[in-house]
Order: sequence, then C-alpha cells, then structure tokens
Amino acid sequence: MNWDYCKFMILPTPIKQRYYQQVWVLVQQIPSGRVATYGQITKLLPCPEGIGADDYKMFASRWVGMAMAACPGQVPWQRVINAQGKISPRSEAGKQKQLLQEEGVMFLNEKVDLKEYQWRGPGQVDEPAQGQLF
Repeated sequence: MNWDYCKFMILPTPIKQRYYQQVWVLVQQIPSGRVATYGQITKLLPCPEGIGADDYKMFASRWVGMAMAACPGQVPWQRVINAQGKISPRSEAGKQKQLLQEEGVMFLNEKVDLKEYQWRGPGQVDEPAQGQLF
C-alpha cells in the first residue's frame, strides 16, 4: 500500500471518528425511498482537519465507504450507493437491495435511476418519485 492510500487510516482516532460521525449524521437525513452516492456525501461534508483538498477529493469516497462499513445500527446504510446507481459488491448487497426495494426504490438492470431517487441534500425539496398528474 502506498502512503497516500494510508493517510486517512493513520490519522488520530478522534479525527477519523469525528469524520465518521459527520457521515452518519448526514446519512441519517436521507429520507426513506431516496439514495445518495458516496461522492455526493463527500461534497456535502467539510474536508477533515489535517487533510489537503486534493487528498480529500482523491480518497473521500473511500472514506465514506469505510464510515458506512463501521456505522451503528440506526444509520440507514442501505441508502448510500455508488455513482453509477448500483450497489457496490459486498456481502450485504442482497440485503441492501431488499431494504431499498421495501422503501419503494426500484431497480432496472441492477441499477437505481438517480434522476428519480437521488436525494438532493439537507434542506432541499425532493420531487416525488412518481410524476405529478396535474
């Protein structure tokens, strides 16, 4: 492993834990039936202390993934997917898809239509998943 990849992993625990907490607080705001991408989460959070902007851009999506892998039970982890609208391969992928489907998120060819289901962020009004009649 190279030094750049390890930078975040060797940060002092309070800094890493603080970042994880920020990720979890943000993810808890994603409403049922909506999804966000790892990259979207990174753009909604400030760069952690001691990390340069370039490093943050390069590795932040992975860091969000690590935070999601370590999240407590009350965090709706299933609502975070990759930028292609897909569930990233891992042991819980089937469970993630099931949970999202139970929330009304539809998949077409193993992909979520981000134009229809992507959360816009805190304080933003999401359009209904189904089109309006009038």
